Amino acid sequence: MHFTPLAYLDPGSGSILIQLIVAAVLAIGVALRASWGSIMKLFGKGKTDEQNDDDAE
Repeated sequence: MHFTPLAYLDPGSGSILIQLIVAAVLAIGVALRASWGSIMKLFGKGKTDEQNDDDAE
């Protein structure tokens, strides 16, 4: 009879996996925050410079 050992994650590797997931989520958030203006302009909801100049006069 052969016994196949079950997969084992020690606390160190589990901690690294959690850190990787948290870091990936935060990195995506920072990237979105940094490019939010470009994303809004892409969908046509951002203010353009021409609109701002016309409103000021």
